[in-house]
Amino acid sequence: MSRSVIGVFALQGDVREHLAALDAVGAESRAVRRPEELAQVDGLVVPGGESTTMSRLSTIFGLLEPIRDRIAAGMPVFGSCAGMIMLANTVLDGRPDQQSFGGIDMVVRRNAFGRQVDSFETDLDVTGVAGGPVHAVFIRAPWVESAGPRVEVLARVAGGPADGRIVAVRQANLLATSFHPELTGDLRVHRLFAAMVTEAARAAA
Repeated sequence: MSRSVIGVFALQGDVREHLAALDAVGAESRAVRRPEELAQVDGLVVPGGESTTMSRLSTIFGLLEPIRDRIAAGMPVFGSCAGMIMLANTVLDGRPDQQSFGGIDMVVRRNAFGRQVDSFETDLDVTGVAGGPVHAVFIRAPWVESAGPRVEVLARVAGGPADGRIVAVRQANLLATSFHPELTGDLRVHRLFAAMVTEAARAAA
């Protein structure tokens, strides 16, 4: 079987880092800026960046509805930081005109951890990721206020003022993290997502 093709939403955000991480885990990665490029991928990464800008640009470039349609059809998607916001069915503290791709039955709060100066790093135990704790980098990150019954909580913050807050989730073929695995050199989350894409492609064959 040929390698899975995983796109990275490339209109805004830390695109290069995700492309490099996907290549490192053996996937074929492509930047996605137009609907015809989206149609050529088996899965999609929505990177960290600025969710309101992503919302606006995805509408301008005609990607909002096609991504929603692919999610509804079962395409695997991984969202990190702003990407988590874009996968949430409900977003708190967003702009009134902000739209998300949706798909995960969760309520996410933008910039929940505070401003840029409140960015931090910590180690997390992440369900489904073997080999010990994941070193997580949070940059103006969201957190999950609440998750529906079909959502599997993969990680929570332990200790500090955000103790117990949900920062990684999975619902079917959708994966989301508040933190940035693409910035640490730890490829385990990307490896998990690449496996999800391969599994979904086999199931659809």
